Amino acid sequence: MQVQDYGLLLAFFVLVLVPAPFLGRFIHQVMEGQRNALSPVLGPLERACYRLGGVDAEREQGWKTYALALVAFSLASLVALFAILMLQGVLPLNPEGLPGLEWTLAFNTAVSFMTNTNWQAYSGEASLSYFSQMIGLGVQNFVSPAVGLAVLVVFCRGIARRSTDSIGNFWVDLTRAVLYVLLPLCLLLALFLVWQGVPQTFADYAHAVTLQGADQSIPLGPAASQIAIKQLGTNGGGFFGVNSAHPFENPSAWSNLLEVASILLIPAALVFTFGHYVKDLRQSRALLATMLVLFVIGLGVTLYAEYQPNPALAGLPIEQGGSLEGKESRFGIAASALWAVTTTAASNGSVNAMHDSFSALGGMIPMFNMMLGEIIFGGVGAGLYGMLLFVLIAVFLAGLMIGRSPEYLGKKLEAREVRLLVATLLVMPIGVLVFCGLAISLDGPAASITNPGAHGFSQALYAYTSGTANNGSAFAGFGANTPFHNLMIGLAMLIGRFGYILPIMAIAGSLAAKKRAPLGANSFPTHGPLFVTLLTLTILLVGGLTFLPALALGPIAEHLAQLQGF
Repeated sequence: MQVQDYGLLLAFFVLVLVPAPFLGRFIHQVMEGQRNALSPVLGPLERACYRLGGVDAEREQGWKTYALALVAFSLASLVALFAILMLQGVLPLNPEGLPGLEWTLAFNTAVSFMTNTNWQAYSGEASLSYFSQMIGLGVQNFVSPAVGLAVLVVFCRGIARRSTDSIGNFWVDLTRAVLYVLLPLCLLLALFLVWQGVPQTFADYAHAVTLQGADQSIPLGPAASQIAIKQLGTNGGGFFGVNSAHPFENPSAWSNLLEVASILLIPAALVFTFGHYVKDLRQSRALLATMLVLFVIGLGVTLYAEYQPNPALAGLPIEQGGSLEGKESRFGIAASALWAVTTTAASNGSVNAMHDSFSALGGMIPMFNMMLGEIIFGGVGAGLYGMLLFVLIAVFLAGLMIGRSPEYLGKKLEAREVRLLVATLLVMPIGVLVFCGLAISLDGPAASITNPGAHGFSQALYAYTSGTANNGSAFAGFGANTPFHNLMIGLAMLIGRFGYILPIMAIAGSLAAKKRAPLGANSFPTHGPLFVTLLTLTILLVGGLTFLPALALGPIAEHLAQLQGF
């Protein structure tokens, strides 16, 4: 690694961690309706939204009513986006006259953006009009992370409140998340990206003649605004087909740094938001320490793997360094590895390099990050509520080991909560192992694999892991745009989204109704190094060990074969 690579890593951690406590406190103020720095400007607009929607902002909901509103909103979003994609050919802002999508692809894409997955089995600039990108995908890029943030806030309230059946108002939480958190940050990032050279225009595609005399169509569009929310909202869907490896999406080293740091900006801040809800920032520091340990380990392994010489060329009289195959050559190996680990530690899925070209171990780490449920920072809201599920599991296991009734921050975990926790542990295995196993066992779907052997298996495994984890990145060699994969990955994305959200809502409602016992000298501490160690081991053993056999058939087998020269 060069000096500039260490500078990049340092700048990345500074941009993510330094603003986190301040932004976390601001988000808590916003979501609880407290006066904040933006209230004088956005307060009247917020109240106007409630009047327009007929929402009583003072009326809170129980968890069932809240969950029903959330599911109804998500279903309406799915239907609306599906209709836009199908009718694209007759809708405005379509200068290239692009037709509507095939119905299974439209279904897959609508599910993808509604669930904050942003899986793309198509090339953005070649398949979607400006209207579909901006009104269809752009709207979902705002509301889907806002839904995740709302669910996290409900979970925080469930832990913090006592003896109540109310956990907030979905429509109020959704409005505040979009209006105060996502929109202002996206406006700032979009302006920065325009300054760096990202297009933001409704002009037709530019046409040019190459030096060889061929005609070339250069895609344009309102890209900067879409890229800002795809990063800050942990969405990841690229405006252009090659995502942030495209010079129009990511034109400079500064845009590369700000875009990759933006992925973790809000997820890191939400850790401190949780601390403000439970009035104990020590809990935030423990969760952040766990996330950083897992993130740094993954980043270290990926950097080490990508800087190793290719063993297949070991006997040749050539000087070898790390492989730039598939990397973003403008920024180097370290920048590509950092982005790969960051985008899969969060549920972002944007890329500035092709993960399919990484070494076997380098490609395994992004896959493993997703298999954990993307709780290493994770998506907006989704990452932290996934981490808190592991916290409750760790507390339950600790209670079993010492013979005490498990409790977290004064709330006892009883049989109902434990059953719901176990249900969430089945989500990733069903979506990844069951669905992927079905896909590779059938001749037709298995034909989407373009590489033989272990790497080909990794392509399919990565695709279904990405879908179920609501990530959206891919091993590029996998031909996902078939009716079978469109429907099956679409179903995996739905299970990966609502298989967590609905149990979490039920747990939040149950915890909110409980009394809060005062913490005493005999209470199990959940903020020190011992708990950080227990939580880390719980994540790796309970969350990751499930997938060890599948990893052994894919990237581990590929790595061992490379070492043997096969």
